[in-house]
Amino acid sequence: MTTVQRPTAAFVGASWSALFIGAIAFLIGLWNAQMALNEKGYYLTLLLYGLFAAVSLQKSVRDRSEGIAVTGMYFMLCWISLCAVILLLAVGLWNAALQPSEKGFYAMSFVLSLFAVVAVQKNVRDLGKGAGMLPAEQG
Repeated sequence: MTTVQRPTAAFVGASWSALFIGAIAFLIGLWNAQMALNEKGYYLTLLLYGLFAAVSLQKSVRDRSEGIAVTGMYFMLCWISLCAVILLLAVGLWNAALQPSEKGFYAMSFVLSLFAVVAVQKNVRDLGKGAGMLPAEQG
């Protein structure tokens, strides 16, 4: 019988905290930024798209490792989406009229948010397994 190691409360709390800190810092930075509204919308869209792409990729990798079918096309789309959003952020920040410290702030809060959302998704999935059993073992 294969069991899933349940995450500790400390890891769950740290993951959620990192997600909130990263995303809220990014959003506060956008709110206070002296940039056009369309630029703010661009960076907001990248954050939302990036979070979705990271969760989708993490779920696809986990599904494959557990023997759950994931089409090759969807798996490749997840990778392309994550790479595209990182490239779009890099190009946007490279060309932005921001101080280097501001560019670094946006990049780091974005990366923190992506990392944290993967950890949160893992925790949600592990805690949803119920008493450490795989779906096939649950009645």
